[in-house]
Amino acid sequence: MSVLEGVGRALVVHAHPDDETIASGGLLAELLARGIAVTLLTATRGERGEIVAGTLDPTLDEASLAAARAAELRGALTTLGVEDHHWLGRPPARGGNREPRRYRDSGMTWVRPGLAGPADDAGPDAFARSPLDEAIDDVSALLTAVAADVVISYASDGGYGHPDHIRTHESALGAARRAGVPFAELTPAPGPGVEWFALEHHRSVMTAALQHHRSQLTVDGDHLVHSGGQRQPIEPSVGLRLRSA
Repeated sequence: MSVLEGVGRALVVHAHPDDETIASGGLLAELLARGIAVTLLTATRGERGEIVAGTLDPTLDEASLAAARAAELRGALTTLGVEDHHWLGRPPARGGNREPRRYRDSGMTWVRPGLAGPADDAGPDAFARSPLDEAIDDVSALLTAVAADVVISYASDGGYGHPDHIRTHESALGAARRAGVPFAELTPAPGPGVEWFALEHHRSVMTAALQHHRSQLTVDGDHLVHSGGQRQPIEPSVGLRLRSA
């Protein structure tokens, strides 16, 4: 049976603006094409992201960069057709009768090519250092509000080790388990237990959506180039693996 069998709405949880398109742009387009409603939840505004030269003023403060990245995200989601988007910590993605909050981008360092680790200067308000129970409460609040049938997010390594991606996985998985809703991990390659979605037919819309995230990446043919110069193939196809309770 497909992971998507009987799914009417999917809650897709990502860490920063641009992750939704890089990691799951083809899948978001496919879900909508299948008539599955999509709710996207973004944990942070990516205010510590490195800026592609020539796109924005390199002296922007974090608040201004956050606003710019939020605008880029709106453009990408319009291109993909995703209309229901929320920020973690803001109602309806806020639980426990707490006051609204903003989870700050934790930053990262490269441990080696392709593997990220925590930044040394992450503050106490960084998402990766936030209380896990609070973040789970927030994801749970939105999950309940939209009555999603499946939660989709990263695997336990966050895809490449970024601390915010790992905390996103932990938060989304915790909320899914609390609600008794299936949790599906995004997987970049076929393998045991993976349902593979061949989504090459969504390459053009995914590429167009990526172009909105111009402060963080550059589209170069069938590749994207990150702000730090790392090249990565644009991959619309993706797998989902159900995570057992």
